[in-house]
Amino acid sequence: MEGQYVFRVKVRLEPADESVSLEPSSAESTVVLFRRAPEPGTDGWRFFRDSLWRGEVNDQPYARRLAGEWLEAPVVSVSFRELRADEAYVDALEAAIADDLEAFNAENVPEVLSKYFGSSIRILDDD
Repeated sequence: MEGQYVFRVKVRLEPADESVSLEPSSAESTVVLFRRAPEPGTDGWRFFRDSLWRGEVNDQPYARRLAGEWLEAPVVSVSFRELRADEAYVDALEAAIADDLEAFNAENVPEVLSKYFGSSIRILDDD
């Protein structure tokens, strides 16, 4: 069972040493960041509830701060791309959501998935 959150992150490069300079004074690079999704029902599994809304990052300053910690680099912007997971992960996620619908203020699992992920879930083949 495996799941990953996929983000597009724009980082700013800045020299750590005062004797080093960049031309221009800072540069930006865009990278795709893959972050392992916690196993449903374990600590941190509701990350999507606190970070996404309709398939978008719901709080840009918070997302930039998190991504900056993950990358140990200044982050200019973050956008959510998808939850990329195998079928077993998605099944476990749906079961964990169903067991805790009240925490999502929703009536059913499809509503929760739509509310937070939009249509940004990609189920990977087991091959």
